[in-house]
Amino acid sequence: MATNISSVDDPTPQQMRTVIISSTIGTAIEWYDFFLYGTMATLVFPKLFFPTSDHTVGTLLSLLTFLVGFLARPFGGAIFGHMGDKIGRKSTLVATLMLMGISTFIIGILPGYATLGITAAILVTIMRLCQGLGVGGEWGGSVLLAMEYGHKSNRGFWASWPQLGAPLGLALSTIAVDIVQASMSADSFLSWGWRIPFFVSALLIIIGLYIRLRIMETPLFAKVKEQNREASSPLLHAFRHSTPEILLSAGSRFVEQAPFYLFATFVVTYGVDKLLLSKTMILNSIVAAAILEMCTIPVFGALSDRVGRRLWYLIGCGLMIAFAFPYYLLMNSGSPVLFALAVILSLAIFHSWVYGPQAAMIAERFSTRSRYSGASLGYQLAAPLAGGLAPIIALLLLNGKTTLSALGRSDVVVNIGAGSWQAVSIYVIVLSSISFVSVLGLKEMTHADISGTEEDKVSPVLILAGED
Repeated sequence: MATNISSVDDPTPQQMRTVIISSTIGTAIEWYDFFLYGTMATLVFPKLFFPTSDHTVGTLLSLLTFLVGFLARPFGGAIFGHMGDKIGRKSTLVATLMLMGISTFIIGILPGYATLGITAAILVTIMRLCQGLGVGGEWGGSVLLAMEYGHKSNRGFWASWPQLGAPLGLALSTIAVDIVQASMSADSFLSWGWRIPFFVSALLIIIGLYIRLRIMETPLFAKVKEQNREASSPLLHAFRHSTPEILLSAGSRFVEQAPFYLFATFVVTYGVDKLLLSKTMILNSIVAAAILEMCTIPVFGALSDRVGRRLWYLIGCGLMIAFAFPYYLLMNSGSPVLFALAVILSLAIFHSWVYGPQAAMIAERFSTRSRYSGASLGYQLAAPLAGGLAPIIALLLLNGKTTLSALGRSDVVVNIGAGSWQAVSIYVIVLSSISFVSVLGLKEMTHADISGTEEDKVSPVLILAGED
């Protein structure tokens, strides 16, 4: 039986819990699928789909297929943002979950290069494209589901809960891979065992669909539907009235997007290939960091409601800049303890500092009529530049010189000079600086009233404490 709270403007704590569980679990499943591919892109896919290349090149080519998912995310944000602003948040979220689940399951049954040749790499890239479309539409809906129910107060806290889906999905996917790896030989894992975590996704999708189908439409969008005020073209509406907010929101994500994939994905390649550390130790460190981040994200989201999201985020940009060099110094120490500390600090403190309040900071500056489209674009436009490219750029900066051979034929040499971890740290500093400047251009909207349906933009009117 559905939990009918679509007409409730002041949901009870029990009703808010239902909404939060729905948005968080659904997002976690989507990110489980997305991160599972990222982990396999470093551990398995170089050998499975690109076996004719040397190890470094195979990893690079595998990460290029990882990039495809990021290139698709803005398109997913546009497509599903349009649907979310036209037909509703709930129906759109069901569609994104099914797209992600089916794509992930198909990856799990795909034959490798030995069976299909280059066709195998093409097919896995297409499925990665579908994953990107799904997760591109997922974020906006999940955040709005939470924020548009709890819009009157503590938006940073409520909207931070769907953000838990990222570390939760990361932890679940890493645990699944770790368990499967530990239960069989390396040859068995490479041959067939790697497919098991992808099959687990099918069960998770069923659970997610059951939960999401029990939630009704958000109060704010229900009001738009009742007044027949849906935007005829939400995407154009968002660009017409909020182009600066979309672009600055995208820029604000550089500090979080790229470092996250360095902290959660590239760290596996760096730890195994450069530091010769245990793969199991690295994966366990990532799991511990992800679990701790699930605690710090809502805390930092709540603190942004008190301090102000703009100021809190600017401080976070500064902290990320300060951490860029110590992060690699800790890992390069050779101590597994210090390596684990670096991983934990990177995710549970420096990443979550900006990731917690980020959802509300982006979503609250768009009107209800085009909020799904505007917030999704503001969030997803940063994905190709700062997300998918991050591990690839880091690999090139680390190695300095990489030879790309197309199936053993003529070589193409990419030479960027002497590679070093210091270059990767400078890369993080540059991206964080871009976000700092972008956030300076955004207005403070922490206490703005976002419930109106008449205005093309959110009214920066303060909410009185007594209205909570």
